[in-house]
Amino acid sequence: CGGLMVSPDGNKHAGVPTGSITGYVSTGSVGNISQPGLSGTMPVLTLSNDSLNIRIVGMNGAIIGRRQGPYTQFFANQGYVSGVHAQLKFHPNTGWCVVDKHSSNGTKLNQRQVQPDVDMTLTNGDILTLANVNLQVNIR
Repeated sequence: CGGLMVSPDGNKHAGVPTGSITGYVSTGSVGNISQPGLSGTMPVLTLSNDSLNIRIVGMNGAIIGRRQGPYTQFFANQGYVSGVHAQLKFHPNTGWCVVDKHSSNGTKLNQRQVQPDVDMTLTNGDILTLANVNLQVNIR
């Protein structure tokens, strides 16, 4: 993952470009998850907001939005979150990433705007903001 973020002051921050993979992640277990075709294990990504009762276990390639993807039940009543807002990805060399999918109200990572179609690395403790919904990033 990597990419380009624009900070509130308008400065651009370059990341490290990477490729992509396909696959799946089971949401039924805790800890590291084995994925067919990959060596080693995939860390578990959890996105949560306790006040909104949101707890998402990341799935590689999953769309986050009000109308598509496996998490629609969490965002159906969040009017500022787009129907297809963002996508989660896992890259074996760099870890979990988020990609804004040209959402209407934007995606932020630690209060910095994420550019559309750019993989941005997620790290433990980050705050991912989808429109007006803040999500705490936990990676184990």
